[in-house]
Amino acid sequence: MTLTQLRYLVAISDAGLNITQAAEHVHATQPGLSKQLKQLEDELGFQLFARKGKSLANVTPAGQQVIDRARIILAEARNIRAIAANLRGDHQGELAITTTHTQARFVLPAAIAELKRLYPAIGVHLKPHGDAQVMGLFERGEADLAIISTTGAAPGDGVAVPLFRWRRVVVVPRGHALAGLQRPLRIEDLVGQPLVSYESSLRPESSLRRTFEEAGAVPNFACTSRDADLIKTYVRAGLGVGIFAEMALAEEDARDLKALEAGSLFPECTTWLVLRRDRVLRAYAAALAGLIAPQLDPRDLQRALNGEEPAAWPQPPYWRELPNAGFLPAALVA
Repeated sequence: MTLTQLRYLVAISDAGLNITQAAEHVHATQPGLSKQLKQLEDELGFQLFARKGKSLANVTPAGQQVIDRARIILAEARNIRAIAANLRGDHQGELAITTTHTQARFVLPAAIAELKRLYPAIGVHLKPHGDAQVMGLFERGEADLAIISTTGAAPGDGVAVPLFRWRRVVVVPRGHALAGLQRPLRIEDLVGQPLVSYESSLRPESSLRRTFEEAGAVPNFACTSRDADLIKTYVRAGLGVGIFAEMALAEEDARDLKALEAGSLFPECTTWLVLRRDRVLRAYAAALAGLIAPQLDPRDLQRALNGEEPAAWPQPPYWRELPNAGFLPAALVA
C-alpha cells in the first residue's frame, strides 16, 4: 500500500466514482489509476467498490472504512511535509483560498500581491463562490482556508478568526428619487423599491431579509448576483436600488452613483478567516492573515490550530480602519 494509491482512492470517492474525473484531478492517466486501484484491492483482499460492468457502482462498506482512514493518513502526511517545509524555511507550495466574489475582488488583491512579493515561489489559487458554497468547499478539503462573512456566529467547525467588520452600502443612480434624500435612510424608504443585491439575500436566514421582516415588510428583489460589480452595473441600468458590501464601493463610482446615508440600518458583518484544525499552518498562510488583519498575532493562529484557541481574539477593526482599505469617497455621499 502506498500514499499514491490512497490518494487515488480518495480522488475516486470525491469524483463520485468517475474514474476519468479522478484521474484528471490527480494528474494521472485513467489506466494508471485503475491499475493502482486493482493493486490496492488485491493487497487488501477485498473490493473497495462494487462494479457494474466496467464502471464503479458504489463504495462497499469495507471500502468506506478504508477511505475514511485514507483521508486521515493523507492529511497527516501533508502535515509532516508542512512541518518539514516550515523548519527548512522552504516557502514553496500552493495556497488554495475559497471565498466570495466580493472578498476576492475587493479585499484580497493587495494582500495577495504583497504575499507574492514576500513568498514569490508560492502559487495562490482563488476559488470564488457564493456564500452557500464557500464553506462546503472548505469542509470537503478543497481549500486550505476560507474567507467568509457573517452577521452572527463564527462560520463552520474550523478555527474561525475575525479579520474585520463592515457594513452594507445603499446606492442609487444620481437621478434616482432617493438621491435627494436629506436624512438617514429608513427601511420604510426601501419598502416597495426594486432591490439589486447579493443572491444570498434570497435565503430565509439572510440578515437583509430579516431586517425587512422585522419592519413587517418583504424585500422586492429585482435582480441578484454573487458579484458586486454586476450589482452596480444593473443599478446603473435602472433596475433598482443597490445594496452591497462597502468594500465594493470605489472612487470612480462617484461619477454616476450616490451612496445613501444608511448608518446602522442593516446589521454589521464580520469577515472571518477559517483554518482547518487538521492542517499544519504554512508560514505564508499565516502571513496572509497578518496582511489582511494586522491586529492578529501569527503565534495565536498556530496555537489555535494546536487546540489552544485564545479565550478572545482581538476586536476586529472596521474595514475603513485597516491600512490601505480605502474610505467611502466623499463624492459618493455629496
